[in-house]
Amino acid sequence: MRLIQKLSIFRLAKSSTLVSLISILAVIGPVIVVSAGFWDAISHLQKEPEFFWSPSHMVVYTGVSMTSCAAIMGCILILRKSVHGSLKLGINLVIVGSVLQIVAGFGDSLSHDVFGIDGLISWSHQPLEFGLVLASLGGVLILKNREHTNLKVFLPFSIMAFLFFTTWLLFNLILIFGHIIQCIQIYEIFSSGCSIL
Repeated sequence: MRLIQKLSIFRLAKSSTLVSLISILAVIGPVIVVSAGFWDAISHLQKEPEFFWSPSHMVVYTGVSMTSCAAIMGCILILRKSVHGSLKLGINLVIVGSVLQIVAGFGDSLSHDVFGIDGLISWSHQPLEFGLVLASLGGVLILKNREHTNLKVFLPFSIMAFLFFTTWLLFNLILIFGHIIQCIQIYEIFSSGCSIL
């Protein structure tokens, strides 16, 4: 009986550690992706050659890999039936967000091969951004569920990241409908995307 009790405590401790890792990776990964995305946009402005293994792309892939690791760990917890309620919802959002980022990233690579350098508005960027929003929202829900632990200090940062990603996605979606404005010279960073709309 004591052995079973010890094993269940050990399993619970492992689950708690996985949840902590998932929440941290689900918030930090998207922050890295967006930061490297800005770096990549600046590279586009400077007319640097576009290739799959560019330094800015490598950093984007690192952020996506972090989110993917969080999703894999989340799948383990869900398959074990170790999580329920809002915690499970948060993990599911991280998983869906991770899958969207991977699929959209592959689509973005194909888009660059077919169309060349694009702007912020493209058929692959907005699904990627939606994946970032979902993964970061999942991170917020997981951290909210764990606010009685030391992870509570990370919660304000995760909320700010989620709000930033959501605002960024909404801004880009507005540009789709206001595409004339995006082609004005002051929005030079978006101008290469005007040709593919």
